[in-house]
Amino acid sequence: MFVAINYITCHEDYKERFRDLFDTRAREIDKMPGFVSMNVLEPTDGKSDFLVISYWESENNFKNWTHSEAFIEGHKRGFADIEKAKKEGKEPPMKSSFKTYEVIAD
Repeated sequence: MFVAINYITCHEDYKERFRDLFDTRAREIDKMPGFVSMNVLEPTDGKSDFLVISYWESENNFKNWTHSEAFIEGHKRGFADIEKAKKEGKEPPMKSSFKTYEVIAD
């Protein structure tokens, strides 16, 4: 099993929008070969990053997702928000970085 964790930092005024993006997500990832499941975690302290944890059968399945049209479709609204902020000369409303892991025990 392969796990990707996306650490997402949101501006305070963007957190509601971020929640909405996931509540109304396109579910494109669900259709990808090798996709197992996903969790979106909100920090209880209100200060830490949101975590998006996706589980895959293999690293290759995950990489195929990140290079797919489905990935672009699944993220287009968030990407549009970031692009809009940049065009307005503002800092993006969210930033993300991810790390990947192999499951060695459950």
